[in-house]
Amino acid sequence: MGGCCSKSTESPPPPRLRQQYNNNGYGGGQKSQETPKLPEKSPRPAQPVPADAILGKPFVDVTKDYALSKELGRGQFGVTKLCFENVSGKRYACKSISKKKLVTKGDKEDMRREIQIMQHLSGQPNIVEFKGAYEDKQSVHLIMELCEGGELFDRIIAKGQYSEKAAASICRAIVSVVHICHLMGVMHRDLKPENFLLTSISDNAMLKATDFGLSVFIEEGKVYKDIVGSAYYVAPEVLRRRYGKEMDIWSAGVILYILLSGVPPFWAETEKGIFDAIMKGDIDFKSQPWPTISNSAKDLVSKMLTQDPKKRITSAQVLEHPWIKEDGKASDKPIDSAVLSRMKQFRAMNKMKKLALKVIAENLSAEEIQGLKQMFANIDTDNSGTITYDELKAGLARLGSKLSEAEVKQLMAAADIDGNGSIDYIEFITATMHRHRLEREEHLYKAFQHFDKDGSE
Repeated sequence: MGGCCSKSTESPPPPRLRQQYNNNGYGGGQKSQETPKLPEKSPRPAQPVPADAILGKPFVDVTKDYALSKELGRGQFGVTKLCFENVSGKRYACKSISKKKLVTKGDKEDMRREIQIMQHLSGQPNIVEFKGAYEDKQSVHLIMELCEGGELFDRIIAKGQYSEKAAASICRAIVSVVHICHLMGVMHRDLKPENFLLTSISDNAMLKATDFGLSVFIEEGKVYKDIVGSAYYVAPEVLRRRYGKEMDIWSAGVILYILLSGVPPFWAETEKGIFDAIMKGDIDFKSQPWPTISNSAKDLVSKMLTQDPKKRITSAQVLEHPWIKEDGKASDKPIDSAVLSRMKQFRAMNKMKKLALKVIAENLSAEEIQGLKQMFANIDTDNSGTITYDELKAGLARLGSKLSEAEVKQLMAAADIDGNGSIDYIEFITATMHRHRLEREEHLYKAFQHFDKDGSE
């Protein structure tokens, strides 16, 4: 898939025959003129492919080739750990996705597609190198290049000083990823700062795109309709459910706006509010620090955040823009330090939101959660203390919910904070309690105290 291999003129043997041929020890080299001598004992039959295999091949224990070590991060669908290649001792990252999370046929197709896209793009500059995929009974494991320099915004904040020239360099790397993806027939669909990591802690570390979970191969003439991405970075045409690869330029434009000002261009307290602001499309170039930002930088931001995707600048045009070019117009004069402060707040808010909700849930009184407690008991039909996807789906249907399967899946993923494939009592309360409860000062204060243990703020 993706057109990376040329077709052979000779028809290859069927997959099963080809696999047996290679297993007998004849594959991979030149064909001998003599008929090879067959072993006296019958060769061991190829391992059967399990019925529940997602990758369409026999299960392989990842620890056969890699030693898994400490946890590096945890996302909505999986856990990433440091790992060491057994043969070479080289360090890599292993992203393990629980198969409990891959509920529907579509989920499994998405998983296979992510692997295909990573294989297709691997080896390109500014894209994380992909080493291979393993599957066992519980999980799918993706082995990839280890990026030890941390997330993009964390590095910017830690440096403490920043210029338009630095922002141009970062934006150039991000748009280079978009350009490579589009050239190779891939639409990323989830560009955001969290999906870019630095290869090392050195000052000249490369920026690498790491997450292709929502990416798709571009089909000529197809109009894409499913809403994907992250609220702040989503393009207006995505919300209109009619979009193509131009959406990636919009998302990169949002990142550039944040790099220059510290906050997103479209901001609100709720997701609906953010979407309304995106559809309206008013870009603030009047508030600080914009009066001190160059006209050339503002020109590029405007062209990347053009409402009409047909009139929006392309990735090739972005890379040719005078502000972004390596020896271009971007100034190396430090940007106002308030930008870093705002970026730090925006970064911290996103990181803390889910954890804070959990802390708030743990501090609600018995009266406040009584109704939710009963709802949990009604859904937890086997009284195990946890709710599985099937229980949640059946329970919501019994309660008269009209949520689609995709929406139930989203609720499950959002509620499953620890990523173990089921929702415990506290996770359920966290995900379902009313928003106005979260805004009550004493609850927010308790949540903040939990994180501010040293009383530093």
